[in-house]
Amino acid sequence: MSFSSDIKRELRTQSTGKDQCPNRAYVRESFIKWGTCSDPKKAYHLEFSLPAPHTGDRLCQVLQEFNLNPKKSGRRGHILIYMKEAENIVDALNIMGAHKALWAFENVRILKEINNRINRQVNFETANLSKTVSASVQQIEDIRFIAQHAGLETMPESLQDVARLRLANPDATLKEISQMLSPSIGKSGVNHRLRKISSIAAALRE
Repeated sequence: MSFSSDIKRELRTQSTGKDQCPNRAYVRESFIKWGTCSDPKKAYHLEFSLPAPHTGDRLCQVLQEFNLNPKKSGRRGHILIYMKEAENIVDALNIMGAHKALWAFENVRILKEINNRINRQVNFETANLSKTVSASVQQIEDIRFIAQHAGLETMPESLQDVARLRLANPDATLKEISQMLSPSIGKSGVNHRLRKISSIAAALRE
């Protein structure tokens, strides 16, 4: 069964008492007749496909009165009233009284948002790791170049210590290297010394 079928089945089981808001009833009946809603796992899209001679003006007006933001277009002789914003779709389901479908939609949306947040964090951390690895590779190249062409002992002892630790720990972060030093210094201090080493290597290459 499709998500649209689940919504319509839920709506058909509801009472249509006289105390019900006429506009809510109109939206509900319009969806049963002409509505579809995509599976939220795939896309956010709810639409009403009204056959001619309907203009869709009344449905648009009613939806706007509920502070929704429907779009209107045409396709193969039908008037399309549609929404692609998740918040609007949730509100539309609530207006129609499709509460089971609403919760199913919200559960999917929450999971998608969590997954998107996790993916963004993973991408961020991967990018940072890539930068760290690239920087480490360049630092090791510079240190080895100095060792081969001048000798590490030509550098101040503070730079030698950092250079040897970087060679011995190519995967270490600046913070980890800072903690290996005795006495330890801040991460910015390690970065400053590595920059000095890079400057020395650059001068030797000229």
